[in-house]
Amino acid sequence: MSQDRLPQNKLTPPIAAKKPQSLILHNDERVDNYYWLREKENSEVIAYLEAENSYTQTMMQHTEVLQEKLYKEMLDRIQETDLSVPYRKDEYYYYSRTEAGKAYPIYCRKKGSLDAAEEILLDQNTLAEGHEFFNIGVLQVSPNHQLLAYSVDTSGAERYTMYFLDLNTSQLYEQSIEDTYYSFAWGNDNCTVFYTKVDDANRPFQLWRHSLDVPIAEDILVYEETDEAFHLSVGKTRSQAYILLELGSMITSEVHYLAANNPTGNFQLIHPRTDGMEYDIEHHSDNFYITTNDEAINFKLMKAPVSSPTKENWETVISHREDVFLLGVSAFSNHLVIYERQRGLPTVRVQKFATGEEYEMTFPEPTYAVYEGNNPEFNTKTLRFNYTSLITPNSVFDFDMETQQRELKKETPVLGGYDRTQYQSEWLMATAEDSVQVPISIVYKKGIQKNGENPLFLTGYGSYGYSYPAAFSSNRLSLLDRGVVFAIAHIRGGSEMGRKWYENGKFLHKKNTFTDFIACAEYLISQGWTNSDRLSISGGSAGGLLMGAVVNLRPDLFKAVIADVPFVDVVTTILDTSLPLTTIEWDEWGNPNDKVYYDYIKSYSPYDNVEAKEYPDLLINAGLNDSRVQYWEPAKWTAKLRELKTDRNVLLLKTNMGAGHGGASGRYESLKETAFDYAFLLDRLGLGSQVKHFTIDGK
Repeated sequence: MSQDRLPQNKLTPPIAAKKPQSLILHNDERVDNYYWLREKENSEVIAYLEAENSYTQTMMQHTEVLQEKLYKEMLDRIQETDLSVPYRKDEYYYYSRTEAGKAYPIYCRKKGSLDAAEEILLDQNTLAEGHEFFNIGVLQVSPNHQLLAYSVDTSGAERYTMYFLDLNTSQLYEQSIEDTYYSFAWGNDNCTVFYTKVDDANRPFQLWRHSLDVPIAEDILVYEETDEAFHLSVGKTRSQAYILLELGSMITSEVHYLAANNPTGNFQLIHPRTDGMEYDIEHHSDNFYITTNDEAINFKLMKAPVSSPTKENWETVISHREDVFLLGVSAFSNHLVIYERQRGLPTVRVQKFATGEEYEMTFPEPTYAVYEGNNPEFNTKTLRFNYTSLITPNSVFDFDMETQQRELKKETPVLGGYDRTQYQSEWLMATAEDSVQVPISIVYKKGIQKNGENPLFLTGYGSYGYSYPAAFSSNRLSLLDRGVVFAIAHIRGGSEMGRKWYENGKFLHKKNTFTDFIACAEYLISQGWTNSDRLSISGGSAGGLLMGAVVNLRPDLFKAVIADVPFVDVVTTILDTSLPLTTIEWDEWGNPNDKVYYDYIKSYSPYDNVEAKEYPDLLINAGLNDSRVQYWEPAKWTAKLRELKTDRNVLLLKTNMGAGHGGASGRYESLKETAFDYAFLLDRLGLGSQVKHFTIDGK
């Protein structure tokens, strides 16, 4: 019985009405039956999404006990009343804390010592009252510590309203600034600020200067970026000496600088944008340190005098290396910290400015993640960094760069008796179809036998050069303790194995990302970790594109799939320049106005390649206010799958009607979303409740 003739009862999925619209692109006429789902203001669209939500709730009703159990498990592992590790800036110690029953953090400080009285800067719980969604973007104290700039988003659309708070009087300035973005900088006069504004496509395109003692209507437009492939941001060097205006596409950079002591002055250009050339700036003493890929695919480090930092004055500090990917550097008064990737793993080196002596930090596990923590002070010998792994909870260390001694300041508590010795992690290598070795990070509870019968949860991303971190998740213990093996496929399109790893997973090499993931899945099966009836997969955003592509290519390989805010309608989206981020994306996927790229993108775009065949069980998550992947992409994909797929496996669309790309705000609602996803996964793998599993027609 075909789906569009199924009786419309509570166990029958909603069927989106077919409203064909012809799209003619490169003389390629396409009929899109579900293009109308883009009409957010159309009551029929909202009714359809709500019907899908109702159907999803009905189909998952038998897992409600499991969802509640998972939620309670995850919540019970969290120390609800907790405190972040305070960091020092001048004479103040800044930190955030949480309280049991409250969804959001409270931002605080103490003056002089950690024994001093607490001053609450901002209680996000109070600000969030009455809002279904609430997120803070900017949160920056002025150089004299007397003023606080902060911005809020109450829809999930990532358009922030900026506020200014006098910390001496606890009074807000009367004026606020609409449509701002994440970046911000204080001038050293404690009165001048720089903020960015977004255009209709949510692209940060303008830098504005505001003085707190004049009306916002008199703010000065400092810079406007007219090239839609570029976005801008503003920040400040750790030395507090310079404000940096950074302009960038996916593959090209341009940086301007301004003395923070002269915030009403004019920004100066370091090097004009050159197609394909990227560079970042760090300041130390009389020099700018420049990380760049100029004739160096894995990047190199240069320096130039602040007095004349143009490219002809750059000199080499760290040469390019074929086997080491230079991620960036951090400058302190006496030390330069160098972040790199070698053999697929992150590394950290420290160099003394005075002598050039250096050493490399070591880490104990086969797969891990390390990243810089809060280090606002320039004149210090202490580096704060965070370390985590698939087994080790996030750990904050203070590292003495002189003595090389590290002090564990805090390991995130995991309540309920977590014993890390009961778990094992490994770093594996699968062989791709072109013989390239693809890394896999894997973790499991000890005692697992490689007999081919284990349930396994495989995830990946593989876009924008993002290296998927092998990080700890206390929530994941709810899977591991039920015998689920968890794995990360470090596929091409990321940067785990260097910049070439990224280059070989983008543009006309994008399909390597998908075939690498499939190769990892096949390897795990061949090595006895699991089988195709016990293999589940997940990915979000561009990782959702990955999910859509691999289920089109190899639907037989996977039992269950979770696709979060999936970027699946690739061709239509990146041809529509009215959408957020579209033009910027051309440097990642290729410009579809070029027929070569158009044909290639169309050949893997998940929505365009849905076929009449069997697909795995699918849970597709969306956000109505998502500005990065519009809700209609997962909605259209779901509708087309319902139309064409020939199986009776479960297909669920769940749209958060009050959130955006990141899902629910607040830690409790976020946990509930995770519990829902895990319940779906466990249920489909036969590890949930004993209530029988439903198929699409309720049988």
